[in-house]
Amino acid sequence: MRRMSTDVAVITGGTGSVGRMLLPMLVARGFKCGVTYLLPTEAQQLEDELDLDEEDMLLRRVDASDAKAVDKFMQETVDTFGGINVVVALVGGWAGGRDVAETDDVRFERMIDLNLRSAFNTVRASIPHVREAEWGRIVLMGSKHGVYTPSGQAAYNVAKAGVIALAASVASELSDTEVTCNALLPSVIDTVATRAALPFADYVSWPKPAEIASVIDFLASPRSRVINGAAIPVSGNADI
Repeated sequence: MRRMSTDVAVITGGTGSVGRMLLPMLVARGFKCGVTYLLPTEAQQLEDELDLDEEDMLLRRVDASDAKAVDKFMQETVDTFGGINVVVALVGGWAGGRDVAETDDVRFERMIDLNLRSAFNTVRASIPHVREAEWGRIVLMGSKHGVYTPSGQAAYNVAKAGVIALAASVASELSDTEVTCNALLPSVIDTVATRAALPFADYVSWPKPAEIASVIDFLASPRSRVINGAAIPVSGNADI
């Protein structure tokens, strides 16, 4: 086991709506954070919104569907902060409008890359490092629709179901360690983008990014030791 002077978290896709809520929570608890982004506008928004010391955060542009890029980022985080305790995989995206028979290869591969391959690459690259820490937590972003699969978004449903299975697999594989792995199952999350995409929906009941970030903050703590291999609903009363 590696005894680290401080706790270290990696958040892939950490400049999105949930990541921007989670990051200050972790920093407030003393974490150093490695954060990836893909869109420069999101990285700039994070830097504008959060007044964080550069010593607290390593921010890099990484395509999480590129295994070599993820491997490189994990190693840079270890080299910078001394190890990794917590891994939160937030990279993902939604595309609907197609049943199985209507889903072309491009759409299917896009959903797999964004949601499943990105999570798989993140977990695979992080496991050797998290194993070396005194304790570790891995949190993946699944979806309610990976379990309750509505029509018209087959590729997304399949990809998110894979994320849930990935979390359960990792939890089983690491059951002899102090590392846990869990998946969250949100519904649609109340963000500017989802309100714009669904302008007539009843967004009052949708889970807020800060609410989901609070659950992740708990799962990313030593207090969550007894929660492992779980698929945890975080959809509130949302009906989609």
